[in-house]
Amino acid sequence: MEYDVLEARYRGGHVVWLRFRDGTAGEIDLGPVLQGPMLEPLRDPEYFQGFTVDPEFRTLVWPNRADIAPDYLHVNVRVTTG
Repeated sequence: MEYDVLEARYRGGHVVWLRFRDGTAGEIDLGPVLQGPMLEPLRDPEYFQGFTVDPEFRTLVWPNRADIAPDYLHVNVRVTTG
């Protein structure tokens, strides 16, 4: 899928830089969406930066198994040059 996350870098706070399969790259601030039982632990910036890119689902995942849909990330990323 073109929305597959290929690369992710922590930028600070709740901001992540992402690169997608379709070549889109940019930053997204996930702070505003970190609500609810699964996402609440991610409000702690130290815990938040423990994400990885799941090799099967190609999106951000955290140790508590929380994830954010890659299509949401793609639609809301602010395109940057790197």
